[in-house]
Amino acid sequence: MPAADAVAKPAPAVDHVHDFDGFFGAWHSKQRRLKERLAGSKEWVEFEGTQVVRPLLDGRGNMTENVFTMPDGTVHRGVTLRAFDPVSKQWSIWWLDGNDPTKIDVPVVGRFENGIGTFYSDDSFNGKPIKVRFQWSHITPTTLQWEQAYSADGGKTWETNWIAYFSRTS
Repeated sequence: MPAADAVAKPAPAVDHVHDFDGFFGAWHSKQRRLKERLAGSKEWVEFEGTQVVRPLLDGRGNMTENVFTMPDGTVHRGVTLRAFDPVSKQWSIWWLDGNDPTKIDVPVVGRFENGIGTFYSDDSFNGKPIKVRFQWSHITPTTLQWEQAYSADGGKTWETNWIAYFSRTS
């Protein structure tokens, strides 16, 4: 019979406001993006990049400055902005593309569970409604992986169209 003080205690609640804290710093990335999305393409375009992740809003948000060097040598820039909602315990993630800096994408919303961050949105692609999924996985202190997928059938099937492999540089 267990001792009275050996009663199982509930696991402590996860403080999701710190989900991205381990991402702060500088990273090198290897990127793979489908040449054409939602078109049955199997051809991937590969390129490299860098990113720097910084905290904002007293830790309730963060920003990533991204720089990609495309296969033709052109440099592409963008900013990822993330903000935590303490009520829903979820993150919203926006993308601001350097090629069109007056438009910010619809945010994907979600959280980390069991070491994987999954975030969704309803958006459009080529004038048609789609679902978007971001997933962060394979997270260690020095590496991580991000994937983007689109679904044109309401989330029944997904096409992964962008994969990034990150390694810490500082």
